[in-house]
Parts: sequence; structure tokens; C-alpha cells
Amino acid sequence: MTSTSSSDSTRINATKIHHVSFSYDNNLFTAGLDSGFSIFQIEPLKSIQEIDAVKGSVGVVSTMHNTGRFCLVGGWPNAINSPNNVMIWDNSLPDPRFIGQIHSRTQIKNVKCSRDYLVVVCLQTVCVYTITDLRSSLEFKRIRQIETDLNPHGLCEISCNWAPLVLVSLGLMKGRVRAEYFGARNSQRVIVGHDSEIASMALTPDGRILATASSKGTLIRVFNTLDGSLLQEVRRGASGASIHSLAISRNAQWLAASSDKGTVHVFGLRIDPSLLANNNSSQVAPPSNKSSSLSILKGVLPKYFSSEWSVAQFRLPKGVKHVVMFGPGKNTIVIVGMDGSFYRCEYDPVAGGTMTLLENVNILNPAEKDKLT
Repeated sequence: MTSTSSSDSTRINATKIHHVSFSYDNNLFTAGLDSGFSIFQIEPLKSIQEIDAVKGSVGVVSTMHNTGRFCLVGGWPNAINSPNNVMIWDNSLPDPRFIGQIHSRTQIKNVKCSRDYLVVVCLQTVCVYTITDLRSSLEFKRIRQIETDLNPHGLCEISCNWAPLVLVSLGLMKGRVRAEYFGARNSQRVIVGHDSEIASMALTPDGRILATASSKGTLIRVFNTLDGSLLQEVRRGASGASIHSLAISRNAQWLAASSDKGTVHVFGLRIDPSLLANNNSSQVAPPSNKSSSLSILKGVLPKYFSSEWSVAQFRLPKGVKHVVMFGPGKNTIVIVGMDGSFYRCEYDPVAGGTMTLLENVNILNPAEKDKLT
């Protein structure tokens, strides 16, 4: 990716982040803003570039596999283009410009990219395109259109660095998800995730492990996408909540969740390494979550008392949507708020408890942003 200091470009004045996406290796994140978008290095936190040449607000931004290319969809209030179009911005060219686009008949809710595929998510459809790189332009061929349940949040996940492509989208019925393997395997499976609507999901880079949360926001379930089997269930809390985001660590040992309750939770996962494409036989023993002292009466008392609870927690201001991701540093969590707040925290994988705050900056505050260049 071509990088220039933000001090070399026109300052972007923004009051809100519309969308956040992370690079496939979790080293960078990109924020869609009122005017253009910004690219940040995570550790150490650094503003790499501000791009306002796109001339308008960006409602969805997705990095095309660290190529210096970005998929952009217009957002409120002054959209760069119709919310029915995906525009491809190539920032690696000597003269950065748009090099391709995809038009949809309905509003686009999300875009996901891998090296060879681009996935466009609309209210009730998911379209999969192959990418042909002509260097100065890109061509797209639609190879699949999938019908889904109502999907106002654009929920969809894809594998990012393994073949074949694994695509997880909403099913046709409430609480269902559809996992499809492209390529030689060419298989699909409907997974019964929850009784209520799916609110958030996360996928490992190889596409083998899926985490889902429902609109109730109390339980998070982890599945094997190959056979649809339930691998683990953890409890965020006793009362309902809106789960803003989920994330699974690259080694599939940890799961993180953020919610409108102003909390981020980290859970331990017990995933058999043989289920992962990047199987590492030297993987340490799986972490353990906290449980009720009454869990010994499992099967006698209600299921609540045998639930697995989070290992570590962090408190955030309520009323702001926060996106969570595992950082490149060991046992670190990165949290980005739509108000521009950035947190980097460290959790103790053994003792658990309240996470340690390592860094807190508002990336939209000009005074704080100047320190990151």
C-alpha cells in the first residue's frame, strides 16, 4: 500500500465515523468519514493517510486485500456516489483514481473483499463477483446471487486469506445463517444459530469457525461451518443488549464482543486445532471462561447457572457504537468508536478481570490527530 503522511494532504474535517473496516492481517483499519476516508496503522497507532479526493461522504469502506485499493459506497450526508454503487478507488497509482464500479438495483449495505472475490450485500440479497485485474481498471463478473432474510445491517463475512472462499450470510429464515464453500468443495449449509434475528457475526480468516449473536444479545454461539455443529456457547449477560460487533482471534482461542451496554467482553474458546486450516500442533491448552459456583448442578438448575462467562471485560461510554478487533500485539484488543474514540487494551489470559488500558485517543480530534502523523 502506498503511504503518505496525513500532513502531506488536505485535512479532513469529520465529526463522525460512518464505517470501520480492518485489514485482513489486523495491522490497519480504515474509517469512512463525512468527507473521504482515513487509513490508520494500529500498533503503534499512526495516521497513514487521509483521502479526501473522493469528494463526498463514505458510508461503507472495505480494503481490497492490502492492495492499496478500496471499495467505497456513498453515505449520508453528501454521498460520493449513489448508495446503489460500489466504486473502486486505487490509491496505489501515481494519479489515484476510481478504476471500476458495480451497480446494484437496491441500496448497498456492506461490501466484503478478498484477493479474487468481491461480495456486495444488499437488504435481501448477497451478490458474489470474481475480479479480473486489467491493471488500469477492474472488471467484475457476477457468479452468484443469494437471497437472504431482511439484512438492514449488511451482515456478511468471508474468509480472507485461504482457498476456497467461504461466505457466510443470513439465511432465508430468522436466526439462520448460510455457510457456502466455493471452488472444489462447492458446498453449502444452513446453520440454525438462534431463535431470534442474527445481530452480529464473526469468522476466522480460514472461514472454518463462525460466531453469531442474536438480537437478544445474551448468548453468543460458535459453530463449525463445515458441518454446522455447535462448538461452544458463551453468555454476555443476563439482560438483553445490542451486540455491536464480534471478533475471533487469529488463533481461534479468543472471542470478543462489544455491545450497547458499554462493555467489551473477551471469552476463551475451546477449538480443536485440527478444525483450523492453519493447524498449529504447538498451540497451548485452551483458555477457560468463568462459570457460576452453581454450575455443578448443571441439568438441575436452569441453563443460566451453567453458562460460561467472559474472562476479561472493559467499560466504555454508553450510547456510542464501538467496533472491536484483536490487535497485532499479544493479548490486545482494539476498539474503535463511531465518535472517533480509539482504545487499545490488554487482557490477562489467566487472571482475567478488567482489561488494562494501554492507549486512548480520539482520531477525529485535530489536536490529538496531529500527534499520530
